[in-house]
Amino acid sequence: MARESESGLPIEPVYGPDTLAGWDPAEKLGEPGSYPFTRGVYPSMYTGRPWTMRQYAGFGTAVESNARYKQLIANGTMGLSVAFDLPTQMGHDSDAAIASGEVGKVGVAIDSVDDMRILFGGIPLDKVSTSMTINAPAALLLLMYQLVGEEQGVAADKLTGTIQNDVLKEYIARGTYIFPPKPSLRLIADIFKYCRAEIPKWNTISISGYHMAEAGASPAQEIAFTLADGIEYVRTAVAAGMDVDDFAPRLSFFFVSRTTILEEVAKFRAARRIWARVMRDEFGAKNPKSLMLRFHTQTAGVQLTAQQPEVNLVRVAVQGLAAVLGGTQSLHTNSFDEAIALPTDKSARLALRTQQVLAYETDVTATVDPFAGSYVVEKMTDEVEAAAVELMEKVEELGGAVNAIEHGFQKGEIERSAYRIAQETDSGERVVVGVNRFKVDTEDPYEPLRVDPAIEAQQAARLATLRAERDQAAVDAALAELKKAAEGEDNVLYPMKDALKARATVGEVCNALREVWGTYVPTDAF
Repeated sequence: MARESESGLPIEPVYGPDTLAGWDPAEKLGEPGSYPFTRGVYPSMYTGRPWTMRQYAGFGTAVESNARYKQLIANGTMGLSVAFDLPTQMGHDSDAAIASGEVGKVGVAIDSVDDMRILFGGIPLDKVSTSMTINAPAALLLLMYQLVGEEQGVAADKLTGTIQNDVLKEYIARGTYIFPPKPSLRLIADIFKYCRAEIPKWNTISISGYHMAEAGASPAQEIAFTLADGIEYVRTAVAAGMDVDDFAPRLSFFFVSRTTILEEVAKFRAARRIWARVMRDEFGAKNPKSLMLRFHTQTAGVQLTAQQPEVNLVRVAVQGLAAVLGGTQSLHTNSFDEAIALPTDKSARLALRTQQVLAYETDVTATVDPFAGSYVVEKMTDEVEAAAVELMEKVEELGGAVNAIEHGFQKGEIERSAYRIAQETDSGERVVVGVNRFKVDTEDPYEPLRVDPAIEAQQAARLATLRAERDQAAVDAALAELKKAAEGEDNVLYPMKDALKARATVGEVCNALREVWGTYVPTDAF
């Protein structure tokens, strides 16, 4: 029986030389570390050193998350990846009415620079690379990180890491937006300019397809809509007066890795090739680093199951292998219990050990791009590329990513893909081990990690103390300067930093911007 890939493309039972008839290796492949970067962005890839092993973590209070980070570092994590709770992601303080019941639940609660100081206490910021999964309030968390670094005596030009800072995918698939698209893009351009001047080693954005994939996007849709968003960000920065080679080398991407190894490898290779061509041909980038699609990968949380959760260890290992074979620059492997609750210390350690086995016990790091020249992978790479380019052209026909979002195009395409996946799973056509095949009558008992509900009251008490102790006049003056900058054309990050240094809270800073820019309300097309 003929099979289809996740993108709906046919998979042949056998591939051979005829598959690649007329196929030009020089055009399609090139050399590793050279245009079109199909084979990887660096000449030696993992033969010199492995990818950066990150573990996404954060829950409860800054004290608890700090302890988890130190455990991960002790276990061999090479970079931290911070998860923030929902109120922080939405720009609300922990004592806001809208935050009730969500404080510390899906990540760490950060209300002010005081919390940020605790979060990274005892962790030298000149020695660790930190990725922060934060979008609409990304500028605030970056500036608080810089302030904590300054307190440690670490110069801003020594700080390394990434802020996700990708608001467009929030309108498409995730929903943690605050401001309308236009001021959101202006804020991103301000971040690009600020980091070029102040924090030059920082990756200013991680353009994300992961959340689209979690919402149901196929591999072709994932890279098409992610790269279309990337094009929008580049256009915004260029329109703001920046030279493409001044900021493009600091752009990075974030993709999912599913259990379908062959198509995932093809997807990563196709994405590199498309981005290199776009940056060279559309934007005239001259710096080879501007053409490189560097990306972080997370294994597919949406494919994990609460049923027989130990099976997720196998899924994560397969997904991690696909990311490595696809040439990722950094990797987070999900813990086997994440379909149930936040990871325990043991499950987080096992997830990290999975990466370490891939890096040090297999031979996939011994050579660059092990699948190069594979009949099936090269054919799949071409097919995924063609399908993605077709979708990107449709986005362009609608006037670019923002206009397409307003038309509901990306969201509609992803929802149709998600519906197809659900139908196939319900019918049994798509096998999910332990869910619709190979089920067991009883599950082994499992004790998940639980977040203490008292955290909400604790954070509220900390905020009350902060507001009583700080110089309120200095806070008010700094917030007034922030609003003035937001109303005009000055870079908002400089007055924003002053406000945060004066101990203004995340909610207060975001509310100041809400007063000027308003908030985003989805159109009926959604």
